[in-house]
Amino acid sequence: MRSLQSARMRTADVARQAGCSVQQVRNLERDGVLPPVARTGTGYRIYDETHLRSVLAYRALAEGAGPVEAKRIMRAAHAYPASDLLALLDAAHARLDAERRELALAREAAATISGESIGDVRPSDVMSVSELAAALGVRPSTLRHWDAEGLVVPRRATPGGPRRYFPDDVRDARIVHQLRMAGHRVAPLRSLMPQLRRARRWDEVTTALAARDASVAARSRALLDGAAALGAVLPPPGASRPV
Repeated sequence: MRSLQSARMRTADVARQAGCSVQQVRNLERDGVLPPVARTGTGYRIYDETHLRSVLAYRALAEGAGPVEAKRIMRAAHAYPASDLLALLDAAHARLDAERRELALAREAAATISGESIGDVRPSDVMSVSELAAALGVRPSTLRHWDAEGLVVPRRATPGGPRRYFPDDVRDARIVHQLRMAGHRVAPLRSLMPQLRRARRWDEVTTALAARDASVAARSRALLDGAAALGAVLPPPGASRPV
């Protein structure tokens, strides 16, 4: 990593060392990501090492938690300890942890239904509520519950006609039935089913889960890096902010 200068810096100096544009630095100053910036008698901005470190911390946090949350964290950092900074960081880590747990459930679900065909459905597979319920061995009320929860929503062949489960709906119902039999709760399935609907082959499901896993890992590392950079912005324990 490039060494950080303690001397006074211009906007262009901060932008160059942080790897962003001059306008981005000014935008971050405007949004409170940077601490207050002094100016010369002629109005030029005077930055120092704390401003540069703030930009670096923000960029890492933005990759890990998103730009909106990263700005909240940085504004809280400049008001620390009279702020909810630590709670914001804990919440960012908790969201990633929840996503990891959802991903683990998705992997388990994929393993559970790997024997189900997610393609090559037959046009003749259109069924009524009672027909599909009988085929799956569930009550019609179960299908209506899945409909209300947005898991498997039947359609109408004609406006005002009876609801029918088309081939893709039948496939979804088979998958949901398998997952429910395996003990998966309704709430996690709401986020999982759209991913399975987009896939037409199991290698697509596997690829999507691997990409999501890589994304979570990258954001976790970025959040770790951002927290480390943030430590250089905060005052030492027991120290007070300069007025």
